[in-house]
Amino acid sequence: MLGLHGPMHELLRTNDLILLGAVEALLASAGLDCLIADQHMSALEGMIGAFPRRLLVREEDKRRARALLIEAGYGAELRDE
Repeated sequence: MLGLHGPMHELLRTNDLILLGAVEALLASAGLDCLIADQHMSALEGMIGAFPRRLLVREEDKRRARALLIEAGYGAELRDE
């Protein structure tokens, strides 16, 4: 997937808005940009949870982002590489 001016890597997929906010803030504090995909689809389906949101980072940031999430205790939430 291309976004933020380059290929993207999916870090996690969830319906948990608190988790998304926490991870987004963690990445931002480390200077890493991210994109939360499928926000509009989730709104259209009425928030019933049929379409989880995906958190994406630049391909070149994926190792650093994954290490940061593991260190912060979010390792179980990560998608397989």
